[in-house]
Amino acid sequence: MAPMLLLYLHGFNSSPKSIKAQQMADYLGLYHPEITIEIPNLSPYPQQAWLQIEAIVARYPGYQLGVVGSSLGGYYATKVNQVFNRPAVIVNPAVKPDELLVDYLGENTNPYTDNVFILTEQHIDELRALDCPVLVHPETIWALLQTDDEVLDYNQATAKYNAAKLTVEQGGDHAFIGFERYLSDILTFLAFK
Repeated sequence: MAPMLLLYLHGFNSSPKSIKAQQMADYLGLYHPEITIEIPNLSPYPQQAWLQIEAIVARYPGYQLGVVGSSLGGYYATKVNQVFNRPAVIVNPAVKPDELLVDYLGENTNPYTDNVFILTEQHIDELRALDCPVLVHPETIWALLQTDDEVLDYNQATAKYNAAKLTVEQGGDHAFIGFERYLSDILTFLAFK
């Protein structure tokens, strides 16, 4: 069996220290140390973030890849799914981040890293360029959604991912309350066990 790589992609203005990223890493460390996990500190700039992702995938030739992404990381995970034809689990994914991030044009500070960055219209264009309007293999995507997401409209995700595996929970929030309940099932979906 090929060695396994789980790529975890955090959301906008988040970091590898996010709760879900750490829950995933801790779970693998405890129960599945045979699975390599990469949680890159993604650039706030979309094109740079995508180049980071491609570089990580290129570092693991021959590995069985699975990807998990949250919020904007879910948008990127969808791109990984489409480009590399590997399964993806997306958590409260951003569907139209170019529309959301116009509110963040200008100077921003990442609350995890204190990194200061400036978003411009060029970065919004970069986001649009990474969109996957048509899902070629929707059955290889599992979307975990909570209806009380205060950042994103979950209806956008149910519409886009209607042919994928969908789990829609009433209530919750953007962080996806109770993510740890799904860790084992996520590994199964990614064909890691």
